[in-house]
Amino acid sequence: MHLIVTEKNIAARRIAAILAPKSPKKERVSGVDVYRYEIGSGESRKETVVVGLSGHIVGIDFPNEYNNWQKVDARSLIDAEITTTPINRKIVTALKSLGKGAERVTIATDYDREGELIGVEALNIIKQVNPKVPFDRVRYSAITPKAIENAFLNSTNVDFNLADAGHSRQVIDLVWGAALTRYISLAAGRLGKMFLSVGRVQSPTLSLIVDREKERNIFVPTPYWEIHVELEDAAGDIFSAQHSTRRFLDKEEASNIFKKLGKKAELKEIEKGTKTDQPPTPFNTTGFISAANSIGLSPSNAMRIAESLYTNGYISYPRTDNTVYPDTLDLRAQIEIFKEGPFKEYANALLEKPELVPTRGKKETTDHPPIFPASLAKEADLKEDEWKVYELVVRRFFATFAGPSTWETMRLKLDINEEEFRSNGARLLEPGWRWYYPYNAPEDRLLPELGEGDSLKVIKKEMLDKETQPPGRYGQGRLINIMEELGLGTKATRHEIISKLYSRAYIHGNPVQPTNTSFAVVDTLEKYSPTITKPDMTKLLEENMDKIAEGKIKEDAVLEESREMLKQVFSELDKNRDNIIESLQAGLREDKIIGNCSLCGNELMIRRSKRGSRFIGCSNYPNCTFSLPLPRSGHIIVTDKSCETHGLHHIRIINQGKRAWDLGCPQCNFIEWQKTQQEEQAQRPKKERPKSIKDLEGVGKATAGKLEEAGITSVKALAEADPVELAKTIKISVKKVKSWQAACNGTVEDL
Repeated sequence: MHLIVTEKNIAARRIAAILAPKSPKKERVSGVDVYRYEIGSGESRKETVVVGLSGHIVGIDFPNEYNNWQKVDARSLIDAEITTTPINRKIVTALKSLGKGAERVTIATDYDREGELIGVEALNIIKQVNPKVPFDRVRYSAITPKAIENAFLNSTNVDFNLADAGHSRQVIDLVWGAALTRYISLAAGRLGKMFLSVGRVQSPTLSLIVDREKERNIFVPTPYWEIHVELEDAAGDIFSAQHSTRRFLDKEEASNIFKKLGKKAELKEIEKGTKTDQPPTPFNTTGFISAANSIGLSPSNAMRIAESLYTNGYISYPRTDNTVYPDTLDLRAQIEIFKEGPFKEYANALLEKPELVPTRGKKETTDHPPIFPASLAKEADLKEDEWKVYELVVRRFFATFAGPSTWETMRLKLDINEEEFRSNGARLLEPGWRWYYPYNAPEDRLLPELGEGDSLKVIKKEMLDKETQPPGRYGQGRLINIMEELGLGTKATRHEIISKLYSRAYIHGNPVQPTNTSFAVVDTLEKYSPTITKPDMTKLLEENMDKIAEGKIKEDAVLEESREMLKQVFSELDKNRDNIIESLQAGLREDKIIGNCSLCGNELMIRRSKRGSRFIGCSNYPNCTFSLPLPRSGHIIVTDKSCETHGLHHIRIINQGKRAWDLGCPQCNFIEWQKTQQEEQAQRPKKERPKSIKDLEGVGKATAGKLEEAGITSVKALAEADPVELAKTIKISVKKVKSWQAACNGTVEDL
């Protein structure tokens, strides 16, 4: 039996359907779907079984004795033993069951570090029960009949160096993340679900975001003034112009010029020209994520959709650094796929070209081609976001074969009372690649047909007060580009790092904004252990992992070097432990401050009751008992936006997997809630108060007798009684007594 192992069940199903001479038979082995088919007949009959994994089926961790954060020193994790344990026992059992009877094993997982490691993990499990089984590897970049058949005709060897590179990343990230997270969380007193996550890629990335926010915070705006006019030509066409001194830093100077402007303008000079926009390069992962982000998709969502399209055979493998189509890819054939369908007009236009010469990016690798459309999809077969991504990939692919777009430009110089004004216009002459790829295209800025010496009317003039703006926050797409430039993470992990920062409530919004917790963590680390927040260390480790993949260095050497680096980091931390504790706790206290109490002026802070529920309370308690409620679950983020009425910071609630809830000002929110409750209460029907105790629900003769013995002979007496003492006396629950007392007040909702 030939056993083929793929990374996911959907890939197993598709590959089996491609390779089988007729529909494969679906079976269950140890609760796992497998696909069985036969090739040939009689003695030459060969049986094949295809099984899909679910990503990693084994994981790495520390032994159980290291799990107690408060008893086990964080530093001891650096040299701790790493154990391997099954993640998905059903698949492990199925692999062993199938592996026993395998005469040959083919690893057909995705071809990259992670995929190679997943394949080797599966192979090692099979070899536990069948040590001498021969094995090979197939590599493909698209799950289409042509690509899969070609891959199985040209099988190769398993790349154990590549798998070791993937394994080294697992170990390094586990050790660095666990040790540093434990140390910092204990120092801050933040354990349980509120722990402070620290990591070798995550922390330098967070530092980038915090440092940009600091630049914004210290930015001092400079006021300036602009002068604009609207002009009308003889034909009645209107256009705008701006003074050639684009920014006046002296208001008096700008005002004097503005006052002297008359009602006539003269066109002194016309300068015409052309400019070209070169077509874009093929999509690699970073380019794709950036483009998808510009049309409203987060990096994590864009990659999730791209991976789904890949496993369904619609696009090529989306994790690639390559921006150059390989010679082995039949580009004309790929375009011919679209001769029918919604993109036929574009495909046919390209196929009319005598030669198809695509653009080339700066990065050329041999693992996977750039992202390209692998097969024709119908819009009806895909979800809205899936089609959005698919169309983006198709249009980018087409655009790489198109010509440049050409613009006609026009620059006007005008004179108004001896003051020079300018106006620029542009008109698209030849759309070129922009016809295929219309995203974020600039619009025409049309100017009327004019001649030098023409006289124009000044129909409007205005002087605008402006000020310089701080540097903008990073969008997620831009942040991923910067991470790539600095060597932070890989094409496969950068979007996951950003998602982790969101889930840990370190950042919120897009463009990305850091929370106060981020400032506390980054400020402390930058001051007392800057190695953690700089990209140099993690970039070096990434380069070393590349060398493992290339066979230039052994995994053990890289792991040992990473442990030595981490020990140096801990030396920095231990030297400054007291300062770190003080800095973190002070910073995290700031993260809890909502504003000032309207009753006493002291700080209002996020607090917890003895039962663990959260609320906003006054730091002057018990002298001041002002409080506001908070939602029971979710990360609370104190934003920099403040309520104009109450002066309190707005709050955002983040629950993992759900859309963030902007609660706003907690006092405004509470007032609105009270108002709603009162309105609902007013609409509820009133119930008449009971005339006697026996009219109450649940009060029979026996209970009425007990109440009388306790001195409760009237509705009024029951309403005024101490519910706890009465409950003890008549041996009934306090809750029941309170419900009777509520009924005595006569409202339905109190029953």
